[in-house]
Amino acid sequence: MDKELLRIVIIATGLMIIIGMLTWSYLRNKKSQEAMDFFDDSEDHDVKKPRYAPSMGDEKMDSESLETIDHHYFDPEDATYEPDKDDLEPPPRVPVPSIIQFSLVAKTDQGFNGVDLINAFGIVGLEYGSLKIYERLDDNRLVDYGVACMVEPGTFPDRDLDSFYCPGLVFFMQPGALDDAQAVFDDYIETIQILAVELDGIIRDHQRQTLTDATIDSLRQSL
Repeated sequence: MDKELLRIVIIATGLMIIIGMLTWSYLRNKKSQEAMDFFDDSEDHDVKKPRYAPSMGDEKMDSESLETIDHHYFDPEDATYEPDKDDLEPPPRVPVPSIIQFSLVAKTDQGFNGVDLINAFGIVGLEYGSLKIYERLDDNRLVDYGVACMVEPGTFPDRDLDSFYCPGLVFFMQPGALDDAQAVFDDYIETIQILAVELDGIIRDHQRQTLTDATIDSLRQSL
């Protein structure tokens, strides 16, 4: 796949998914005060929805739905639970999602500063691309995954970084476009975890929940 075309597919698909997920999160928060805080439990933090729709000629890229991943957990404190033969069988393999999208949310209302972001991206070897987002490139200079700002238009500036703030980062990869999706996924997870330490952020999964080892293992096994 052409490098520029792959970038556009990843950006368009990932950010269209983000729009839907943020809309879902907004409606959910209206129904319950106990819904997950998106930016460190700050109720008056005004979050803009991402908007990014690059196109090829007159034909816009269509977004693909992220596969639903169900996780079932056994409560060890449930005294009535008795394992049977079915419980001892390994869980079925989850389907491969078209897009794997996680986010890193700042713990402070101010968000991540531009200078801090550039320094952290340099530590993990991400590169600034022509679409003004950061990318992981393989040995052939093809995109493995991308990192965008959580608010519109999803891009990062190349100047005045000290005055730029981003409330969170969105990471997305497209397993079907990769030769070795598991190896890229391992690097993808490691990169997010390092940035979470460097930037002091909270890692969220595709359902806006704190990312767990169980979710990581399920996704990796699907690749």
